[in-house]
This record gives sequence, C-alpha cells and structure tokens, in this order.
Amino acid sequence: GDARRARPAARSQPVRPLQRLRGSGFGVDQLRDDNLETYWQSDGSQPHLVNIQFRRKTTVKTLCIYADYKSDESYTPSKISVRVGNNFHNLQEIRQLELVEPSGWIHVPLTDTHKKPIRTFMIQIAVLANHQNGRDTHMRQIKVYTPVEESSIGKFPRCTTIDFMMYRSIR
Repeated sequence: GDARRARPAARSQPVRPLQRLRGSGFGVDQLRDDNLETYWQSDGSQPHLVNIQFRRKTTVKTLCIYADYKSDESYTPSKISVRVGNNFHNLQEIRQLELVEPSGWIHVPLTDTHKKPIRTFMIQIAVLANHQNGRDTHMRQIKVYTPVEESSIGKFPRCTTIDFMMYRSIR
C-alpha cells in the first residue's frame, strides 16, 4: 500500500497524565478535541508525561503532535521523547525530538529499525524540556495513526483470458 496513507487510531481513552490537571479547559480531553486553540497544560516537574493506552495490541504508524511556539512561547516543548511498550514497566524510547520554535503538526514515525509500523499497547510522550527553560508545557493536539489496511473490495484479478474478455463490459 501507499506509505503515506493512514487512518486515525481508534479513539482509545488516554490515561490521565501523572501530573495534576489544572482548572477546567486544560485537561486531557483538549488533546483530542480537534481544536487548535485549546490545549492540555502540565502542572509539576519535568518530564511531563502523556500516556496513551490501547485495549489491545495496536499497529501504529505515525504520531502527530501540534505545537505552536508563537502562541505558547516558554510553554512550548523543545525536547520530546516518544516511548512504546506493553505497559509502564517496559517502555522503550523509539524517538527523541529536538524542536526549534515549532509551528504546526510534527509527524513522528512510529516504526521499527526496518521501517515497519510498530505494534504496541502503549505510547508515552515525555516532554523533557521547554523553550526558554519553561517549567510547564502546553500540548494542543495529539493524533495517532494506524496503517490503512487494503480491503479485498476493489482488488479484482485482471481478466486476461479470451472467455473473460468477452464478458468484461456491462451492457
């Protein structure tokens, strides 16, 4: 299939971040509300963690994080670690990103060493540092995409025999 094609992962409920959530309108739900004006705000010491858990082992292809330095300034992540695993006890870092005044969607491939999508029960996003040494973090949106499965519909064998060629059009 086309490597660029993907679909959103099932809307599994992310686990609440380990930090206490500040006031209404700054919670985990804002990470998934499709509104770039809202955000989740961390409260506490770094690293700030967002944990996404799936009910069953899920094939994931891409993690997308929306960041906006112009709006969030010192609240904008500058260093992020992405970890995957079966649970909190066996998470392994698969990517570490350095962000310089990001503006827009950051696409993080969730692939193994052979560029194949990863199968996991859990994704953890750890904000290790913010711009201007900021303490708390704003995250505006997070999306996880799975590969698009090719369906059997529309995948017909080529009709090349004379018998098939006679009936290849509809009258």
